[in-house]
Amino acid sequence: MKIVFATANPHKVAEVQKLLGGAFEITTPQQLGYAGDIPETGATLQENALQKARFIAEKFGLPCFADDTGLETDALQGAPGVHSARYAGTNKDSAANMQLLLKNLHGAACRTARFRCVIALIIDGQERLFEGVAEGEILTEPQGAQGFGYDPVFRPAGHRRTFAEMSAEEKNRLSHRGKAVTQLVASLREWRMSF
Repeated sequence: MKIVFATANPHKVAEVQKLLGGAFEITTPQQLGYAGDIPETGATLQENALQKARFIAEKFGLPCFADDTGLETDALQGAPGVHSARYAGTNKDSAANMQLLLKNLHGAACRTARFRCVIALIIDGQERLFEGVAEGEILTEPQGAQGFGYDPVFRPAGHRRTFAEMSAEEKNRLSHRGKAVTQLVASLREWRMSF
């Protein structure tokens, strides 16, 4: 079954395809010939995920899902949150985002944080939402070369290594996106079995 993932992030596509396995084939708007921006002007992760999924579902008329993910830090009252991808500017520079976060947390005694992922699925005109959360803490400097985004500074609760020091499989078992995609997969399988 083919399903559109409304994203331009190849890291997310690879991560989610591994979680979906062979039962579903992910395609992207770019692979379908759309190279424009996908709007995400919502004030929350849920609003952004729905906005992106609706935009692409209407454009192509195919089953579609979109995610929005944010890193929430307690010392910064939830920032960067919904602005995580553009924290240091509109060009979505992961290294700059991470450095700005570390600068803003410099000297903070509380470094607890969480990744939150919301996935919006639109299939047969029905909308469903799934959410996954990974609790952890922000380190004072990056560690590891795997993953992407804030992974090198995020250490999940109960673990000694950051997401960037873990294999993709290990991260997927623990991550916010992995938890949300597990719910997505269950919903897709249920939908497919209804035919």
